[in-house]
Amino acid sequence: MAEPRPLDLEAVQTSLFFETPEQIYARVFRALRPRAPIPEMHVEFCRFANADSFIKLEDGRIQVRISDLLEGAPAPVGEALAYILLGKLYRKTVPRVYAHRYRLYMNRRDVRRQAQIVRQVRGRKFISGPQGEHRNLDEIFEGLNRQFFDGLMGRPQLGWSRRAARGMLGHFDPAHNAIIVSRIFDSPRVPLLALEYVVFHEMLHLEHPVDHNGSRRRVHTREFREAERRFPDLTRAKEMLKRL
Repeated sequence: MAEPRPLDLEAVQTSLFFETPEQIYARVFRALRPRAPIPEMHVEFCRFANADSFIKLEDGRIQVRISDLLEGAPAPVGEALAYILLGKLYRKTVPRVYAHRYRLYMNRRDVRRQAQIVRQVRGRKFISGPQGEHRNLDEIFEGLNRQFFDGLMGRPQLGWSRRAARGMLGHFDPAHNAIIVSRIFDSPRVPLLALEYVVFHEMLHLEHPVDHNGSRRRVHTREFREAERRFPDLTRAKEMLKRL
């Protein structure tokens, strides 16, 4: 019996670089579902305001919509995203190497910078302004700025959320340089200490940006946590938030 021919890795890698997006998704589909017939594939790059991608199966056809931020990505990154999206669609376990490869590319400094520019240019951000019915975020920001930052922190845009959200009490949006606080705090029934802590926490995100190291993304670094301990009554403030 003749010995099997060794796998030509160079040929495999070369073919990957000359595949169309539809061919990549068909090949990955076959790897994940070897016995199922391959459906028609349609892949398009869209002008999204972020790096999101979407996949759906409709009328026997798989439709994939990918942020145009990834249109020029290397072919192995496109392959990794195909594994991630098709794995999610069919609830298949995908080797971690693909998620690692995708995160590694998205965490590159040039890619992160381009994504931020896209969010600034295309993204629409609702910012109500600092004055609420009962509380003023400008006043709270400036008080915390003097107390903890020597008054040297530049004021970002400040605003209240559209609804009194409980799932996200506050967030800092670096693309729009804005701190948004849940409208749940714009009430005399909510302790002022809880609101001050949320604003302080988001101010720390200006002072300590997200740390990117390879495929890892750390929002709350060791330096961030150490700075957070400067807040008086930290434990009591966090307990108040839990009760919300």
